[in-house]
This record gives sequence, C-alpha cells and structure tokens, in this order.
Amino acid sequence: MKVDVLLGLQWGDEGKGKVVDVLTPRYDVVARFQGGPNAGHTLEFEGQKYVLRSIPSGIFQGDKVNIIGNGVVLDPALFKSEAEALEASGHPLKERLHISKKAHLILPTHRVLDAAYEAAKGASKVGTTGKGIGPTYTDKVSRNGLRVGDILHGFDEKYAAAKARHEKILQSLNYSYDITEAEKQWMEGIEYLRQFHLVDSEHEINRLLNEGKSVLCEGAQGTMLDVDFGSYPFVTSSNTICAGACTGLGLAPNRIGEVYGIMKAYCTRVGAGPFPTELFDETGKTIRDLGHEYGAVTGRERRCGWVDLVALRYAIMVNGVTQLILMKSDVLDAFPIVKACVAYKVNGEEIDYFPYDITEGVEPVYVEMPGWQTDMTKMTSEDEFPEEFNAYISFLEDQLGTPIKIVSVGPDREQTIERYTE
Repeated sequence: MKVDVLLGLQWGDEGKGKVVDVLTPRYDVVARFQGGPNAGHTLEFEGQKYVLRSIPSGIFQGDKVNIIGNGVVLDPALFKSEAEALEASGHPLKERLHISKKAHLILPTHRVLDAAYEAAKGASKVGTTGKGIGPTYTDKVSRNGLRVGDILHGFDEKYAAAKARHEKILQSLNYSYDITEAEKQWMEGIEYLRQFHLVDSEHEINRLLNEGKSVLCEGAQGTMLDVDFGSYPFVTSSNTICAGACTGLGLAPNRIGEVYGIMKAYCTRVGAGPFPTELFDETGKTIRDLGHEYGAVTGRERRCGWVDLVALRYAIMVNGVTQLILMKSDVLDAFPIVKACVAYKVNGEEIDYFPYDITEGVEPVYVEMPGWQTDMTKMTSEDEFPEEFNAYISFLEDQLGTPIKIVSVGPDREQTIERYTE
C-alpha cells in the first residue's frame, strides 16, 4: 500500500481541514506530519464549527486511527484544551488518537523566546503566531529538544535543564516574563498526555501499510511557507511540502501515492512577507469579507489577492501534485471580472517561474476572465456549474497542467463537488 498526501499549495489557510474531513471516509488512518498549534484547520458540519490545531482532521470520522507524527511540535497545554473540548462535544479521542514519542514538546519558555526574538527584530519581524513553534524547531535541530517520549523517562531532570537553558538566553536578551500560570497549565497538559497512546509512530504507520490499511497524510500551513522552498525568511519552521511526510512520519519516498494539492480560487497570506498579487483596494477587502478571511487560531486579518499561478506551478512541481482541489470558488461568485497572475515582471523582464527572491520589484502580469456571477453555494453537481466557471476551471487546469478533481462551494462538508474528469 501507498500513502496519499494532502497539503496546501499557497501561503496556508487553503481549507485543508475540510478536505481531510471529506476524504477521511476513504481511509483507515489519518496522520499529521508537521507543524504545530500555529495551524488552525476549520471544519463545519451538522451546524457545528470546529478548529483543530494539533489533532488530525480525521478525528470526527468513526473509528479511524489518527496519528500525530514525529514531525509535529506539540504544546501539552493547548493540546489538553483542544482535546477536552472535542471530547465534551461527543468525539472520543483516547481510543482514536496515537501520538509519536518522537514529536517535540513546546515548552512555556519556547513561547516566551518566540516573543522575545520577534521584539528584538523590530520592523523586520516575521509575524509569527507567538506559539513557540520556531524556538521549538530550533531546539530540535540543535539537539536540545524535549520530546513526548521524555515524559516517560527522567522527565523532571530533562525539563529543568531545558528550562534553565532558555532562562539564560532570555536573561541575555533582557526580556522580562512570568510563566507561573502557563507552566502550571503546561504540567497539567503533560499529565493529560500520559493518558494517550504514545507510540513509535514510524513503526506503527509502516505496519498499518503492510497490513493493507489506507493512509492519508495531512500537512499544515502551505507550500509557500516551507522553510526551504517558501518565501524565506517569512516562512514557518518545518517542511510543509510532500517530502515532509516522509521525514515527519518515517515513510520511504516510494510509499507516496496520490498527492492532493489544495488551492483557493484566490490567494491569502497572514503576517509579514512578500505577496505579489496582494490587493490593497476595495476588491481585496471584499474578498476578505466574503471569504471570512481571518486566522482560525490568531483571528488576524488575512491579506487577500488574486490567484498566483506562478507560485502554484512552482508548488505543484516541488510536491509532485497529482490532483488539485479548488476551494472557496463561491467567494468570487459576485465578481463581474476575475483575474489570475500568469507571470511576473521583474526589472522589466517577464518571467513565468518562481524566482529566488520576491520581496521587492515583482509586478504580477494578469489575465482577466468574465466572472460567473451566480450563487454556487447550493449546487451539488458540476452539471450545474455556469459556463464562465467551467471556463475558469479549464483555464486553471491548462495553466497548471494538473486536473482539478474536487471543487468546494461553501464551508460545510456537504458543499463539496467531485468532478468526473478523465
């Protein structure tokens, strides 16, 4: 058996949570392979809205196995809060959720370090969510991290040593803080974690595959936030691309099957960093309002712009995307004209590839198309799509060289239409 991978192709917030929830009935296992509680996956069904930060989005579907992989960084306090809220709403977790012993823990002092580093950068700050993600991955790479498995072996000594190391750094930065309450909640989260299946997830996931189980790997954030291939340094601290599923779960590359790439019909970004197609006019504000473009975790306004096909072609290339999933097409329902960036103009030269640096001097080259000006939110089949929307889909497929297999026309899991493409 091979695993299928689902990931975002833009700057995050593409709608991955909803799609995982829709696809999960076809799989036996859903595994999250990177990121932390800075990523919020929003799902809506049966009149309820849920925001998942660390828990895989397959948790709502029956008796599926859900795995938090070694590539994830976990905040015990936030995990406890998220898990208890889900259990209170009738979704049992302890028998469904398995957590890798090799996943790294976000300490209370990691969050303080995150704030201290951002404050020190001043105007050049990255715009992190302040959840301690970057400092945790930094400790992981520098071999100073604390892992989930450590709570079973000499935890008190290991935690004290890690905390003392962070305190020295914060002292050198002259940064004042008080983690008394945060540490209390964090320790309660550690005790809560002990109630779950803590596993060697690389063995488990490969065993499940060898038993013929089907596995869907769930990514967080988006390709353009990848630490290696995104718009560095305005990126996250992990590998958000398909290769991250291998390192974040212990999978060999030849285990990868289908790669689902999720994209919005437009583009958004949260926080600082380059965004070639960003709109600063009324159109951008209208997209934000119609699309409810506010961070699921932070509540921050998302910057909005037209779809960027240059960046998408790049994302499809580095991920090996085999199928595209188009989200939030309904947000553009009322627009008489829709635009798509097909190239960049850099120093007067037109290019159709994603360059090393897009921080300045990049001007988008647009193609305009007639909008469909039809309410698609009640549609249940592609046979109902207006001619103009079908033309838009065909244009995207031609430009991106990849079929669009699923179209979302609203936030609910029922507002999802599969296309019968060859």
